[in-house]
Amino acid sequence: QVQLVESGGGLVQAGGSLRLSCAASGRTFTFSTYNLGWFRQAPGKDLEFVAGIIRAGEVTRYADSVKGRFTISRDNAKNTVYLQMNRLKPEDTAVYYCGADSSRVWYPTNQNAYDYWGQGTQVTVSS
Repeated sequence: QVQLVESGGGLVQAGGSLRLSCAASGRTFTFSTYNLGWFRQAPGKDLEFVAGIIRAGEVTRYADSVKGRFTISRDNAKNTVYLQMNRLKPEDTAVYYCGADSSRVWYPTNQNAYDYWGQGTQVTVSS
């Protein structure tokens, strides 16, 4: 059974920073063979792509709304993907989810490409 567990969410003032982590585990889960992504869902809104990182970590992709403020990274030795969020805005308030995608063709914005998801962590940015 594969598990993705997010942590690091919380309440922060606008302009502040948070670092989200997503730790993966599973007897047959080889972390380094998966592309990883972060998505978010604000109340009353659809799930939205935030950032993605390819298997070896050398290529990343971001939503325009977070480009220059958020950084995705991964540590394959620790089976963990991170999302460093700086200069947070109230509109970043959402539940943040990490996902793992085994596709050979990387299409990070496609939520249907992801095989596994975490349970989510709440990020609230106050104005």
